[in-house]
Amino acid sequence: MILTDEELIRWGFPEDVWFHVDKVSSAHVYLRLHPNETLDDVPQAIITDCAQLVKANSIQGNKMNNVDIVYTMWDNLKKTQGMDVGQVGFHKDKEVRKVRIEKRLNEIVNRLNKTKTEEHPDFRKMREDRDRQERECQKQKALEQRKKEKELEEQRKQEAEKR
Repeated sequence: MILTDEELIRWGFPEDVWFHVDKVSSAHVYLRLHPNETLDDVPQAIITDCAQLVKANSIQGNKMNNVDIVYTMWDNLKKTQGMDVGQVGFHKDKEVRKVRIEKRLNEIVNRLNKTKTEEHPDFRKMREDRDRQERECQKQKALEQRKKEKELEEQRKQEAEKR
């Protein structure tokens, strides 16, 4: 799926992991985790696959050996005025991880390219739908919590009356 960097940066999900060749122009690869998953939950094989895709889709990085790929959670990306299109910074450098790719592994890239599909999703709508679902889920949890508190209060009243 080919998107503009700005769309991805603006409408990413908090559970997205962003990959990029360090200090060299490259494509951005996004990996969407399940809610509440962290970078520590991502298997090394998946990180390697994403890193190989980023390297393969970098004009300069593809020709280099021993290239570093940086990755971090989407919500650690920082976009400020004056930055070029596609350029980002980080809120917390300590939350940025690196993996070194010694050379391009064509078997990985070829395997991934066989599963490639091209879509043109509406990222804004996807993000708004996700946020709406999350708000509804939090609202439901709050209702359940209030119901439990009410039941607990009723139990306490009944126990107090028995005494």
